[in-house]
Amino acid sequence: MARQLHYNAAEHIAPETAPDPYLRPAFSFGNRMRRVVWNLCWAIFFRFSPRPLFAWRALLLRIFGAKLGPNCKFYPSSRIWAPWNLICADLVAVGDGAEIYNPAPVRLGSHAILSQNSYLCGATHDFDDPGFPLLAYTMEVGAYAWVAARACVAPGVNLGEGSVLGLASVATRDLEPWAVYGGSPAVKVKQRNKITR
Repeated sequence: MARQLHYNAAEHIAPETAPDPYLRPAFSFGNRMRRVVWNLCWAIFFRFSPRPLFAWRALLLRIFGAKLGPNCKFYPSSRIWAPWNLICADLVAVGDGAEIYNPAPVRLGSHAILSQNSYLCGATHDFDDPGFPLLAYTMEVGAYAWVAARACVAPGVNLGEGSVLGLASVATRDLEPWAVYGGSPAVKVKQRNKITR
């Protein structure tokens, strides 16, 4: 599947905002203020909430626009850049230190797991453009997929249903369903047994 570009800052931010393109904001003032409010909420109410209070943290995410299925478990030090761009099915788990950088929509399928300190990177910059604009891509982590601890997923990369990205691996291309990947860049290691529901 080709990467799906969702947002190009060059199309939304006027060149007149700063003479040097590196000084231009990547997002509107309203977007930046919304993130300030969310980050304050995260720092005060989310980050220091007791570990078992998954429903409380899910409520906070929903208040800020996240669409979550039942029984999602976000751990206290997990980070979501823009809750309003997060769509989760049921029983999604996002471990401590895991980060979802989602300037564009990110979808997590049923029973998807992001382990401790894993990182979904939803944006990059157009380094061939003198203005260096931010480019944000939609991403999807399929049902029963697992991003292991400290693994990273590059912008616009999608993980097929049941795929596994091993410890500290880096996914730079889409992962096939029910396959196990490892390394940097990640390569297919073997097939995984398909979970029957």
